[in-house]
Amino acid sequence: MSEQSAKPYLVRALYEWCVDQGYTPFLAVRVDEKTKVPMDYVKDGEIILNVSPLATHKLTMDNDWTLFNARFNGVSQEIAVPFAAVVGIFAKETGYGMGFQVDIEAAPAEVSEGSPAAAPSLAAVNPSVAPITTETVVTNVAPTVGSSTKPKPTLTVVK
Repeated sequence: MSEQSAKPYLVRALYEWCVDQGYTPFLAVRVDEKTKVPMDYVKDGEIILNVSPLATHKLTMDNDWTLFNARFNGVSQEIAVPFAAVVGIFAKETGYGMGFQVDIEAAPAEVSEGSPAAAPSLAAVNPSVAPITTETVVTNVAPTVGSSTKPKPTLTVVK
């Protein structure tokens, strides 16, 4: 029997911690063919989703998928994110959270009998040292067309 990934458990725990602290949990996702998100908000193959209780409807996080409904540009959409595509989860207000190393673009290697399978790796994220590596934060709100009074929220990539 193969060992279950710890990622879904860690994501759920950090989600609960964010909500209990009154923070806004954001889920960083690398988009692939299995990920169902509004493509208008994907930048460089990644999207940041606000998964707070106020921003989502019918949120469920099982051991394989994060599923919920959210409004984008006023239109309710179903969101489906496999945990294999989750890059991290963090609190919007503090940046504290956890990042995960994933390689979705690489084709899964054939695992033959007797050969070791690659184990997923986890990495803790301290916002002052290594924030989630993406540039645009999407907060499940409509994009503004034309001039805007507020700039879009962003994360700065620090390497």
